[in-house]
Amino acid sequence: MTDSVSDGPVVLLTGASGYVGGRLLKALENAGVSLRCLARRPDYLRSRVAAKTELVRGDVLDPASLEPALRDVSTAYYLVHSMGSAGSFEVKDREGARNFAAAARSAGVRRIIYLGGLGESSGELSTHLRSRHEVGEVFRESGVQVIEFRASIIIGSGSLSFEMVRALAERLPVMITPKWVAVKAQPIAISDMIDYLLAALNLEVEGSPIYEIGGADIVSYGDILREYSLQRGLHRLMIPVHVLTPRLSSLWLGLVTPLYARVGRKLIDSMIHPTVVRDDTALKVFSIRPRGMREAIALAMRNEDLDFRGTRWSDAMSAAGEPRDWGGVRFGNRLVDSRVVHVEVSPERAFAPIQRIGGATGWYYGEWLWHLRGFIDLLVGGVGMRRGRRDVESLELGDAVDCWRVETFDPPRQLRLAAEMRLPGRAWLDFEVVAEENGSTIRQTAIFDPVGLPGIAYWYGIFPLHQLVFAGMLRGIARAAIAADSALTVSQRATDAD
Repeated sequence: MTDSVSDGPVVLLTGASGYVGGRLLKALENAGVSLRCLARRPDYLRSRVAAKTELVRGDVLDPASLEPALRDVSTAYYLVHSMGSAGSFEVKDREGARNFAAAARSAGVRRIIYLGGLGESSGELSTHLRSRHEVGEVFRESGVQVIEFRASIIIGSGSLSFEMVRALAERLPVMITPKWVAVKAQPIAISDMIDYLLAALNLEVEGSPIYEIGGADIVSYGDILREYSLQRGLHRLMIPVHVLTPRLSSLWLGLVTPLYARVGRKLIDSMIHPTVVRDDTALKVFSIRPRGMREAIALAMRNEDLDFRGTRWSDAMSAAGEPRDWGGVRFGNRLVDSRVVHVEVSPERAFAPIQRIGGATGWYYGEWLWHLRGFIDLLVGGVGMRRGRRDVESLELGDAVDCWRVETFDPPRQLRLAAEMRLPGRAWLDFEVVAEENGSTIRQTAIFDPVGLPGIAYWYGIFPLHQLVFAGMLRGIARAAIAADSALTVSQRATDAD
């Protein structure tokens, strides 16, 4: 199964649905390369790729599927890893690498670019790191040129290690830390990682080199936790305890972080070994100068804000393509509560009551609750509900709307309000209108970026109230849109009759 046909040599990307692969996908498309993606489920990637990017169904564990995927390929990126699978992932990694290497050699592929893991090959390694090294060796034995990068922790919003650090820092004011928290690593920013992978595409080099890459700082997981906490304004106490085994640590992580125990155990098995750069050849061969830990963390959080602002919540649909309600969904560190309603009116008329929200118009449900919340905000030094609106009908970017401020205004499609009340975090209220065949869908989304345990407690403490107020508000907006549409229709009929 393929979409479109590329002319001439192409670049094959495996693992495009993963964290690094997804970032590299966009970078390769922006670089204008002729790109093909190998995926077990191409439909999953279809909405994420550019029109020129080719999708091919295949699996590295299915040798027969690799021949069409590698046809006319000059360079292949191998970003496949089975750590999240049940059973012996190293056996699957070895088998997949052998299948891919044989198919690449048969297809005449010029180069394989592979991302592995740091760690002393001569010393005792975890199963995970040993498997990463073994895959690189399988490729080198194939006769196809291989450029292997070995990296430590990747810092970027959404990366496995960074999300673990984030969850620990946000949720635990006091942390009982096992000894692996003090092990040294050399974290690299995801943007620097992508720069290395891109630069390897046209690198002129002999043989099959291994490049150890890392950021500017050698630090521990504890250092990363402290720096993240500092940038988030959190005060965290870490108490070292050396009796927590990797198994107990993984179960502990499963309780307090997004990691499930199977992945947590394999990740922790690797954390007990130092992963630092001992060969600085990469700094001599490439012009890339990686960031330090502090800048990498700041960049991860800044980029998350940019990604968030560019997000259209209506893009996240069910497999059937139908709008659905969400509760407890996460976007990075943010907590999301979203609901939809269908109205048989045009997008312009559906958006009209949204554009008039707040001020004299009110919030379409539970006005006394809104004013009570505003009074409480005033008591703690916030702005309350006293500001109203500049104009009852019109809005502009930056306008105050009671205790909110207009952050995005794109009529008749989207209004996003950023909260300016006193909160243990940041909050937004987002409205989107999407045209449908027989009317419009209005999606209302409350988003909260909690700071620490107080922020999480606040969100879940008021969650039942959100269900009441926000659901009532959306129904009120729908009723207002329908009533206004009916009134306009009657007025138009009267005009036509005259």
